[in-house]
Amino acid sequence: MDRAELGQHTASISGRPFNGQHLPYTNKLPVAWQRLSSTPCVCKQKQKTRVNATKLHRQDTIKIKEKRKQKEQAEAASESREDSAIREAERNGDGPLVLPDFTPLSNGNSPRNWPRKADLYLVRTDGMSCSRETVRASGCLSFAHPSTQQQLLVWRGHPKCVMVLKKLGDEQREAFLKVLRFLGQEEDMHVIVEPHEYLKLSGEVDMDFVDTYNHAEGDQLHQHVDFVVCLGGDGTILHASSLFQHAIPPVISFSAGSLGFLTNHSLENVEADLRGVIYGSEDLDQCSLEEEMRGVHITLRMRLECKILRGTEQKDSATREELYEVMNEVVVDRGANPYLAKIECWERDTLITKVQADGVMLATPTGSTAYSVAAGGSMVHPNVPAILFTPICPHSLSFRPVVLPDYAELELRIPKDARCPAWVCFDGKQRQELQRGDAELQRGDAVRIRMSTNPVPTISKTDQTRDWFGSLERCFGWNDRAEQKPLGYIDRGT
Repeated sequence: MDRAELGQHTASISGRPFNGQHLPYTNKLPVAWQRLSSTPCVCKQKQKTRVNATKLHRQDTIKIKEKRKQKEQAEAASESREDSAIREAERNGDGPLVLPDFTPLSNGNSPRNWPRKADLYLVRTDGMSCSRETVRASGCLSFAHPSTQQQLLVWRGHPKCVMVLKKLGDEQREAFLKVLRFLGQEEDMHVIVEPHEYLKLSGEVDMDFVDTYNHAEGDQLHQHVDFVVCLGGDGTILHASSLFQHAIPPVISFSAGSLGFLTNHSLENVEADLRGVIYGSEDLDQCSLEEEMRGVHITLRMRLECKILRGTEQKDSATREELYEVMNEVVVDRGANPYLAKIECWERDTLITKVQADGVMLATPTGSTAYSVAAGGSMVHPNVPAILFTPICPHSLSFRPVVLPDYAELELRIPKDARCPAWVCFDGKQRQELQRGDAELQRGDAVRIRMSTNPVPTISKTDQTRDWFGSLERCFGWNDRAEQKPLGYIDRGT
C-alpha cells in the first residue's frame, strides 16, 4: 500500500479528510495507524509515582527480612544460652534427673548424649478461627484454659418482647395471668403467647399488650422474642425447643410440673427472678473487662440436628419437614414388631457396629438424665461437648454405652436383611416408620445425626454446675444414704 492508498484508508475510518502527507516518518517509513492508536500515553508523574512505590515496597521487604533474621538469631542465641545453662547445671549436679538405661555408658560416668527434642507448633481451632503457638524443646504440651467457661447473658438494651409458655390445662392459670400482667403492665413489654392461649385471654379486658402468631410466622419468632418464660416442667422446655427449630432465645423456666430437672426457679419468686433477668443480677467473676457487666448465668445446651433419608435419596435431598432439632434424644427402635431391631451405625463412611437390640438412642448431655440414664447410660454435665450412644436392651453382654465427641456425624440405617422395619422419634414426638432396603434400592431408610449449631440457652438459678448437682439431688436422690457412724462409740477398754 503506497502513501496515497494509506491516506484514503485512514480517511474512510475517521470520517475526516486525511492524507498520508500528515503521517510522521521514522527512517523515511510511515508509521501504521493501528500502532498510533493502540500505544497508551502514560504520564511521567504516574511513572515516577510507580517507581517510588516499587522502591518503598522493596525497602519494606528488606526491613521485614532483616527483622525476621534478627528474631531468628535472637531465638538461636536464647536456645544456645539455655543449652549451656543446662550443661552447666548437669556438671554441677543440679541438672535434671537422668533416667537409668540398661546399655552401659561409654565412659561409665557422664550422662548419655541424648539428641535434642524438636520444636513444634500447637494449633488450636474452634472450627471458625485458629491460633498457633510455638512449643520449644524445653517445654511441654498443656491446656491453655478449660474447654468451657461460665457464660453471662448481658443485655445491651432493655428487652422489649417476651414469649410466655404454659403447660397444658388450667392448673397454673393464675400464675400465668400474674406473669403476663407483670411483664406487660409493670415492665412495659410486648408479650406473645400461643394461639390457643390467646383465645382463652379474649375475655380479659386488661390484656391489650398480649399478642400471638400464626403458623407462617413461626420461623421468624426468634427475630423478635428477647427471651422465653416457661411455666411447667421439663416438657414445657422441650416444647419451647420444638417451637424454635432454628435459633432459640434464652429460656427461663419455673417449676410447675412433676419432675422439674431443668426447672430450677420457683414460682414463689417469679417476679424477682424475672426482674433479675431483665436488669441483671450477677457479675462474671472471670471477666477481665473494667466496665461493669451485670447479667444472668446461662447454660448453652447442645441440640442434635436429625435428618431422615428415604431409600436411595441423595445426602442433601431430604425435605424441610424431615429435619428435626432435638434437645434430649433421638431413638430408633423396633416398635410393635416381635423381632429385634437390626440397625447399622455409621460414622461418616465407617461402619461402627450393627445393633441387634430393642433399639438404640443418641442423646445430648441434657438428655443424659432422661431416657438415656433409664437405659443404663451415664449422666453427663450439660457443658461437656459430647453425644451419648446408648443401646436399648441389647442382646449382647459386651454392648455397653459409649460417649462420642460432639463433632461425630452418625447415620443409623435399616439394612435390607433386617427382619422388620424400625421406628424413629425425636424427643418422644414425630414418630415415623423407617423401611427396610430391598433388591432394587439396595439400602433402606436412614437417619443422619450431628450436633446442631443452634443450642438452647437456659437461664441458671445460680450457675451451671450448682444447678445441675442440685437437680441430681432433688429429683434423683443422687448418693442419698445414711452416713457411717464414727468409731468413737466403740469401747476399746482403755
